Amino acid sequence: MVVKTKAERREHFKTSSGIELPVDFNPSNAEPIEYDRDLGDPGEFPYTRGIRHNLYRGRLWTMRQYAGYASAEESNARYKYLLSQGTTGLSVAFDLPTQIGLDSDDPLAAGEVGKVGVAIDSLEDMSGLFDGIPLGEVSTSMTINATAAILLCLYLAVARKQGVSIDKVDGTLQNDILKEYIARGTYIYPPEPSLRLITDTFAFCTREAPNWNTISISGYHIREAGSTAVQEVAFTIADAVCYVEAAINAGLKIDDFAPRLSFFFNAHNNLLEEIAKFRAARRLWARIMRERFHARDPRSQMLRFHTQTAGSTLTAQQPEVNVVRTTIQALAAVLGGTQSLHTNAMDEALALPTEDAARVALRTQQVIAYESGVADTVDPLAGSYAIEELTSEIERRVVHYLDKIDAIGGTLHAIESGYIQREIQNAAYEYQRALEANDAIVVGVNRFQNEGDAHVKTLRVDPAVEKDQIDRLRSLRGRRDAIACETSLVQLEEAAGGDENVVPRILNCVEALATVGEISNRLRSVWGEYREAVTV
Repeated sequence: MVVKTKAERREHFKTSSGIELPVDFNPSNAEPIEYDRDLGDPGEFPYTRGIRHNLYRGRLWTMRQYAGYASAEESNARYKYLLSQGTTGLSVAFDLPTQIGLDSDDPLAAGEVGKVGVAIDSLEDMSGLFDGIPLGEVSTSMTINATAAILLCLYLAVARKQGVSIDKVDGTLQNDILKEYIARGTYIYPPEPSLRLITDTFAFCTREAPNWNTISISGYHIREAGSTAVQEVAFTIADAVCYVEAAINAGLKIDDFAPRLSFFFNAHNNLLEEIAKFRAARRLWARIMRERFHARDPRSQMLRFHTQTAGSTLTAQQPEVNVVRTTIQALAAVLGGTQSLHTNAMDEALALPTEDAARVALRTQQVIAYESGVADTVDPLAGSYAIEELTSEIERRVVHYLDKIDAIGGTLHAIESGYIQREIQNAAYEYQRALEANDAIVVGVNRFQNEGDAHVKTLRVDPAVEKDQIDRLRSLRGRRDAIACETSLVQLEEAAGGDENVVPRILNCVEALATVGEISNRLRSVWGEYREAVTV
């Protein structure tokens, strides 16, 4: 019996990356899969199906809720609350002055202290941030880039004060400056010294803090800037290749530092494309590390990643609907095999999350973990015609981008010429056009609107936080040993001007109570500041 096909809702069905979707995937329109070559068992090369053979059956992903605002004391209270509610790892958000190496009393910091994250000026602030939180037992991720080495040293100094040996400290540093030039903007120094600072961190942690993940190469902010899923993976892996090359050129051996590389991806709304994206990234990275860089340690070939749900998809209209969006995105991350996950709160399109909203975001992860059943078997969608074909097509398109970047002269040249930035801008522009033409639908924004959305209680940072922070900072400067502090800063300048690893010098500075701004300014005096190329 022939069933008449009804007219379809639109002419073309495509993913965010423009991958055309057939009515259904089947053997006639999907490339054949060779299991050992293309998938492999979970925990086996090329790690398409995950980096551990039993994945979440052995241990669930780390539920790492991103948080930080106002003062160290207020953020500390939020961390303790999240830990009491079942979060299994901390993730620190720093304010904008801290991110770009300005002290809270710098004129350029006015109005920004404690607003988008916690204000950290000194070791005293960092000690307050982790007061009562044993750093030998808790894993901490820090979203910090230009000043990453400084914040790492502050964290290690706090661990020492707690009596924890730094070789026992566990956590992750974002430390990804290339994506700042591409998509986010919290850079300080030009690319060459910035890469040196990163490779110095690799070398230091390899020797002194072997449990620390020295970089989290971030596609998240590339996606938030408007990229497609394919571009997110392509430009993230291009950045990763650049870091590996820089480390090798600095004299490091691939299997000494590569096992501590990690990644940070976005989880967006298109469920099937997102699951396939994570699988494709993992497979491609394994092949690059084995074939291009000749890594032999299996840990060097494994793409380990943290995921955050997509802040750019959250809407101020009908904010409670954001819980649904976040649930779909978190489910994609889990089905894609993430090692760590942050779920955004429903009110984050309006302000920093309230305590109640943060709890609901955490509960979303917990329901997926304990009630949905998706964590009980590894890579349950493996073998699906749709998932496998999307995985392979994303990988093909990513390789095309990587070949083009290599032809340009590598990632730095692709950034300096504005190629990567223009690709992202064009994708963002096309998506905005689709929204305005109603070809893309956002519930509550261009369809299914409500008249007079309900008022949502939001968190507001007390303006007095800035004055209190400045008062504490100035008090610190008056109490510390000025000679010891200045001596440590001079020694840092000398190291920055030569070829000595600067990280031990930075650690000396923070333990002498030098501030984030003072350390950054000494490095500015030697290395200069980056000026962004105009790409629009």
